[in-house]
Amino acid sequence: MTLDELSTMTVDVLTPAQVAPILRLDADTIRGQARDCPERLGFNVIVAGSRVKIPRVAFLRFMRGECTEGEKTQ
Repeated sequence: MTLDELSTMTVDVLTPAQVAPILRLDADTIRGQARDCPERLGFNVIVAGSRVKIPRVAFLRFMRGECTEGEKTQ
């Protein structure tokens, strides 16, 4: 999946499997980091139990370098 493909999607949230190829990471690595120390990912995540979701618009803005300081995970 590419950033262009993600930008044309209409879903609100993405899965680690969808963003993993873009980040060149394993989806399980993203899931683990989201649970253990989400601020180190650099983009917002939603963790509910064992599920990890990534807000699509915020992820696209992060990847394009369009995040403001308040949007970055601290």
